[in-house]
Amino acid sequence: MTYDFLIIGGGIAGVSAAARLAPLGRVLVLEGEAHLAHHASGRSAALYEPNYGLRPVVELSLASSDHFHGAGDLLSPRGLMILGKPGEDAAFAADIAAMDLPRIEMDQARAMVPILNPEIVTMAAFGDHAWDIDTDLLIQRFAREAKANGDILTNARVTAIRRDGGLWHVTSGAGEHSARVLINAAGAWVDQIATMAGVKPLGFTPNRRSMARIPAPGGHDVSKWPMMFGVGETWYAKPDAGALIVSPAEEDPQEPHDAWADDMVLAEGLARYEEMVTEPVTRLISNWAGLRTFAPDRVLVIGHDTAVPDFFWLAGQGGYGFQTSPAASLLAADLIAGRTPALAADVVASLSPARLG
Repeated sequence: MTYDFLIIGGGIAGVSAAARLAPLGRVLVLEGEAHLAHHASGRSAALYEPNYGLRPVVELSLASSDHFHGAGDLLSPRGLMILGKPGEDAAFAADIAAMDLPRIEMDQARAMVPILNPEIVTMAAFGDHAWDIDTDLLIQRFAREAKANGDILTNARVTAIRRDGGLWHVTSGAGEHSARVLINAAGAWVDQIATMAGVKPLGFTPNRRSMARIPAPGGHDVSKWPMMFGVGETWYAKPDAGALIVSPAEEDPQEPHDAWADDMVLAEGLARYEEMVTEPVTRLISNWAGLRTFAPDRVLVIGHDTAVPDFFWLAGQGGYGFQTSPAASLLAADLIAGRTPALAADVVASLSPARLG
């Protein structure tokens, strides 16, 4: 069978694009792992905070608001708190201005998170414009829409790509398939896929981010606690299923692979978190890592390749993949269909691969 659109990558980027493209033609998603959202998408902090990131990222996040809030069951309240200590005044002020978070008194902060160390934490800001995303539900809904006019194949790692007779021919663990348009949504592997297809890579960098799940500190009910960040995003902590996820928020460049946590980096991040609280970390429930892949300017890349127009980039989601997915996938479909996007023209240009030469 020849498809209209073949998408490489079954993370949130690829599955959401498949859902948007399904009304336009027959679509195929190839995912190398045994299930969707195995790599970065399955290891996300899963927060919708529309002020997070550079302007084009923020515009995509804001444009995704109607999808998230209109569904009624994709978001649940979380809130966001930034915490500072003596000597961090300037950096704290810059962080809260960038994320539009008003400063609060320390007694307010400790009322929300009672384990904050009063001898260390001297500054706090809080905003309620942050929500947990039900990532499983979001993926399932996009996948269902994609399957209305297409197929999703897992265990389908791509091994060869060639272009012949005006079609892309892609060989994978699930066989060989052909399509008119090839969409590269392969996460950390996007440059490798481009090279395989004979398209010039754009210089993406996968960066490892490690995480640990720890028991609820001091036996507290953490379900209503906000997500907490250290100044400069040197660590963060987020409630999750009755426990707390703590990350050193590192960005260590890596080759594409199935990532795992670095023990020393994780220990350093946990120490930065422990300094700010009164409850020590006595054990880990589990730990893991994911690769957050960025373009050189840390903005998503969405658009036709400048030299090979039927090769489409949907890449560089970094840490913004879930929260931008409704608008990013719609933009991809608009551009592929030749429709005028709802986003401003300068924003569309700032997302285009043309900006990277």
